Amino acid sequence: MLLKELSEAIGVSGDEGAVRALIHNAIKDHVDDITIDGMGNLIAFKKGTGEQPLTAVVAAHMDEVGFMVTGHTGDGMLLVESIGGIDAKILPAMRVLVGKDKLYGVFMWKPIHLSNSQDIVPLDKMQIDIGASSKDAAAGAAPIGTRVAFDSRYIELSDTVVRGKAFDDRAGCSELVDLCQGDPLPFDMYAAFTVQEEVGLRGAKVVAASTNPDFAIILEATACHEVPQDPHKPDQTTVTKLGQGTVISYMDRTSIAHPGLLKHFQAVAKDAGLPYQFRSSQFAGGTDAGSIHISQAGIPSIGFSLPCRYLHSPHTIISLEDYKNTVALVRAGLERITPDVLER
Repeated sequence: MLLKELSEAIGVSGDEGAVRALIHNAIKDHVDDITIDGMGNLIAFKKGTGEQPLTAVVAAHMDEVGFMVTGHTGDGMLLVESIGGIDAKILPAMRVLVGKDKLYGVFMWKPIHLSNSQDIVPLDKMQIDIGASSKDAAAGAAPIGTRVAFDSRYIELSDTVVRGKAFDDRAGCSELVDLCQGDPLPFDMYAAFTVQEEVGLRGAKVVAASTNPDFAIILEATACHEVPQDPHKPDQTTVTKLGQGTVISYMDRTSIAHPGLLKHFQAVAKDAGLPYQFRSSQFAGGTDAGSIHISQAGIPSIGFSLPCRYLHSPHTIISLEDYKNTVALVRAGLERITPDVLER
């Protein structure tokens, strides 16, 4: 499992090179061809056994949410904008890593002694302190365009629960690496590790055009909020539950699952005794399926997401049992797909 290395690698949208290198090294001896397109997507081709006249693309995005330096103040602070969806409420006093050299930085914070309990500082009013004492020093260390990532480490909280950053979607990338390292499927597979998902599903658009598959599987992460805010009252904002299996996406903001694929994977899960769940609400964002399913003449698509507590934060928590069961279900379902599954 490559999960720890992928989680700790830095790959904010548009600068996924370090993640791509890890993946390339992990799968190069298990696939038949690897290409890197003009967008930076890594597309691996794994030849199948030829039992089924199909071609699949299985996709997971390499990029993570983060920030970009947009300016510098006279006293040496960095001005930034977010890349992807980040709630500014989590940022005060948060540690970050700045640029290729991973300079240490911290988001500014007004000490509690000076704060009003109602103070909420928007991102455009916040700055990052890297210890520079002048505008020139800050600009020299972190020029405009420099990426900034969460400073976080992968930690095992128990035998089955781990904490780290960027499980959205490095967990999906790790799952796809596992599939690449496994035996060939009954048909040819393109494993697509995409870029810039967090800023508009951009890499997936290119992948769909270049691979033109018969169907697509998306490996993703989704919100999990089953922990009550008030321990004495039931919480109504549950989306998914940790440890209850993979989340089969029947609908999200950008796509609706292909009905044949949805029915097929549910049947496979039941036959194999593998747990799965649905999101209890549909406020969740989109996935690469949003770009892929409307490409070419239309590509049947479905997504599988790993439940994540504290999504889009430095300290996301996932279950390794959910991870294992996701890989098992996707693998079992792919092994049993036939062309009639894709019929309307």
